[in-house]
Amino acid sequence: MKVRFLAVPLALSFALLTGSAFGAEPSNHKAKILFVTQSKGFVHGSVKRHNDKLAPAEIALTQLGQQTGLFDVHCTQDCTADFTKENLKNYDIVAFYTTLDLPIFIADFDYFWRVWLREQGHGVIGFHSATDTLHDFEPYWDMIGGTFNGHPWGSNNKVTITVHDQQHPASRMFGPEFQIRDEIYQYVHWQPEKVHVLMSLNMEKCNPKKPYQVPISWVKNYGKGKVFYTNLGHNEATWTNKTFLKSVEGGVRWVLGLESGDATPNPEVSKAEDEKSKAAAEKSTAAAK
Repeated sequence: MKVRFLAVPLALSFALLTGSAFGAEPSNHKAKILFVTQSKGFVHGSVKRHNDKLAPAEIALTQLGQQTGLFDVHCTQDCTADFTKENLKNYDIVAFYTTLDLPIFIADFDYFWRVWLREQGHGVIGFHSATDTLHDFEPYWDMIGGTFNGHPWGSNNKVTITVHDQQHPASRMFGPEFQIRDEIYQYVHWQPEKVHVLMSLNMEKCNPKKPYQVPISWVKNYGKGKVFYTNLGHNEATWTNKTFLKSVEGGVRWVLGLESGDATPNPEVSKAEDEKSKAAAEKSTAAAK
């Protein structure tokens, strides 16, 4: 019987960091993260490797684990080799910064979301284009929380972001509101009744203005597992932003159960943001006439 792929595999060699293979045995940290940065579509600069060296996002996450002592990171751009049932058993968290149809065996992905995540209670972290991945594969987009549907706010846009949950370990460091220059996605397959929104665009202070909510970050319980997603991370500079990195650390702590944080779905927040965004867009359109 022929094994079915989600997509045709793309062979990429492992890069080297300070002369050591990514697959080297990690030290005895509290957790192990498999950081998947394979791109089958657009390759973001934050995960683009040069001269067989780790990409900026890979370096930042690896260093964050070393500096905090919380976790070790294995970076891969070869899902066929590393995203397998046997290898997943070695990790507490899988982090995605990926695009389009990853070359993962159906059986391995089925084990990943049904058993490893939902039944065994491991964790998933999604960065930026994790939502620009496996668009038509419902088990994936239902897990991650949404699917990329354009980015009206490009990488040079400075946007204002409202923090709805100022207590959660993945968002409290931003305060009630902050500005950042980064590319921002909007989504389809968005299910506000299943997620706890941490942050959204403040449409009144952003351009262009759209008449609907654009969530920036959310968390959700997924069976016994946990999922944390942040849209941020397109720009390489974001990966040197200390507040962003504290958010990543907080997200890891929450996923690992080291810090508590509310994951109760809050669709009322999305409804209110839809209304505010619609009013802001209508006001802008009227002012332009």
